[in-house]
Amino acid sequence: MWSFIVALSVLLLFIAAVLCAVRAAQTARTPQGAVGWVVFLLSVPWAGVPLYLFLGHHRFTGYRVARRESERVVQGIKTYSQHIRPAPETLTMNVKPFEAIANLPVLKGNEAKLLVDGEATFGAIFDALDAAQDYILIQFYIVRADDLGLRLQAKLIEAAARGVKVRFMTDAVGSYHLPTSYYEDMRSAGIDVVMPADQRGPKFRFQLNYRNHRKTVVIDGITGFIGGHNVGDEYLGLDPKFGRWRDTHMRISGPIVSQLQLIFVEDWHWARDEDLLDELNWAAPDVGDNANAVIVATGPGDTTETGSMMFFSAIAAAQERIWLASPYFVPDIDVMTALTNAAMRGVDVRLLVPDVIDHKMPWLAAFAYFDEIIEAGVKVYRYTDGFMHQKAFVVDHTLAAVGTTNLDNRSFRLNFEAMALFFDADVAADLDEMFQVDFENSYELVKPLALQPAFVRYGAPLARLVSPIL
Repeated sequence: MWSFIVALSVLLLFIAAVLCAVRAAQTARTPQGAVGWVVFLLSVPWAGVPLYLFLGHHRFTGYRVARRESERVVQGIKTYSQHIRPAPETLTMNVKPFEAIANLPVLKGNEAKLLVDGEATFGAIFDALDAAQDYILIQFYIVRADDLGLRLQAKLIEAAARGVKVRFMTDAVGSYHLPTSYYEDMRSAGIDVVMPADQRGPKFRFQLNYRNHRKTVVIDGITGFIGGHNVGDEYLGLDPKFGRWRDTHMRISGPIVSQLQLIFVEDWHWARDEDLLDELNWAAPDVGDNANAVIVATGPGDTTETGSMMFFSAIAAAQERIWLASPYFVPDIDVMTALTNAAMRGVDVRLLVPDVIDHKMPWLAAFAYFDEIIEAGVKVYRYTDGFMHQKAFVVDHTLAAVGTTNLDNRSFRLNFEAMALFFDADVAADLDEMFQVDFENSYELVKPLALQPAFVRYGAPLARLVSPIL
């Protein structure tokens, strides 16, 4: 009898592995991912099947429904924006690919202030919270109940006490260690909080691999913030393990704040099934500066590979230079091809990555890609003055971008991300200056993988092998 039960269990497990493998072959995000899952499921079914149930799903169907329900606001923004579209002759780059990816128009009349590192970022955010008059929309991937997290909580409670409507949201996985009391204290103060236990999605489905990686703040529909910082003391450089934390945020104003607000509304709807569309200000005014800009939000709710396509479009548009900063470099084939092609065309392609290890798997996997792009002419700089976590790029003297998207498979296809793209020479010049300082605090990688230490030589190919299925 026991042998029959064992044989039946093995048979059922193998059938489950075959069914999962068929689904993976049909729906995986990339051919490499499909092959990786099929081989893993059929060769090690006892581990492959449960992992596939948690990590192998490919789309947030419900999120696409949420986006359709906000389509009237998207159309409203497009209609309102007709008079603030930049004249074609004022654009030195073709913006159509970015508009198609964002499903939103490039608008003029915006302003951006670069916020380098945590003190500048949270100083600006806290000042804006103090000045809020009507409402605050705030979300971060990670929030910690340390000194910075408690200071943020106090600012939000103060705003609620003076009559400002505050809505707070964080990612249930990223903020897994945030105590319930942190949420409850804000809720008791009148703040509308998305509690992890109340969120739809991963709690009820095998979709724990998806994360909302966005870090955005919107004040009264007029001022916005977007960038790489989360809320924790390490982002102020106070973690002895990492020391200085090199990161970048951006303070934005102008019509694209409505676009950033729209992304929050979609995320809120997904988390709470609550419609905020009629409660907010959707007419962010034109500001004195005249920068052209668009918010590009990407994620697994999209029907196309928007994350990868955004980088591909930027790299393909480069004529003189493209400089990119990302803490993680685990690109797909399309982005690798675009980078090598740009370098072969004579474009000054530079990639800034950290020398300090944060997460070992992506740090190792990156070494498996460096030889190929360096051979094509890409310059790889490894940042040494602390841990580099910023997500930014500059193309020629025309396009500058700051946001949350990394150059890796997770950001391309698993995370909900957002980038602010400015088609403006002044903003590009600000990023140019920032990058120049960062390059001075880095060294250029010239040692090939074959000459790296043993754990890198042998670990990098294995890490790269695993990366397509994560």
